Amino acid sequence: MAPPAAPYRRPGEVHVIVGPMFAGKSTALLRRITAESDSGRTVAMIKSSKDTRYAVDAVVTHDGTKFPCWPLPDLLSFKLKIGAKAYEKVDVIGIDEAQFFGDLYEFCCEVADLDGKTVVVAGLDGDYLRRSFGSVLDIIPLADTVTKLTARCELCGKRAFFTLRKTGELQTELIGGADVYMPVCRLHYGNEQRSASVEAASGSKFGAAAVEELLDC
Repeated sequence: MAPPAAPYRRPGEVHVIVGPMFAGKSTALLRRITAESDSGRTVAMIKSSKDTRYAVDAVVTHDGTKFPCWPLPDLLSFKLKIGAKAYEKVDVIGIDEAQFFGDLYEFCCEVADLDGKTVVVAGLDGDYLRRSFGSVLDIIPLADTVTKLTARCELCGKRAFFTLRKTGELQTELIGGADVYMPVCRLHYGNEQRSASVEAASGSKFGAAAVEELLDC
């Protein structure tokens, strides 16, 4: 006698939303999660516990829209936090500020491939030096869709693809808003980075010689 067939499980999905700061990533994420909820699917939202800018237990967009969430230090603890029965009922999981989760790839594989859930991820694809930030780009090969959003350059109003840090801190993870970061176009990213290099050189032990070398580049 043949063994009973396993119950049908809807295939999972992974959708990725990336872009610089102030591009509307959280807004797009909340719009998608709200639409899924309105269609009758059970949703859950997660954000990094590192992000306490506007609220501890809610995803908050720059224009003030809120959605309750689970603030977690890592994603793989979500099942334990929510409980097995509640987790089984969840159809769609939203992840905001995904660049702060080191286990993003493992979580998306497990949740979409094994558990058949839809995962909608929003995060920065690059840091202030335009380098890969966290594991966001690692999940592109897993994705059903990838949406690249842009902002408006704070200096000229053109499309902004990059995030520029206004302060002198050098660590990759520096959580902040408009007081720390601004979106810029390619031209102004290059100009501002060049200005920062000149300013740093002028204060170094090389002094005027270093500045002259930079300006001659």
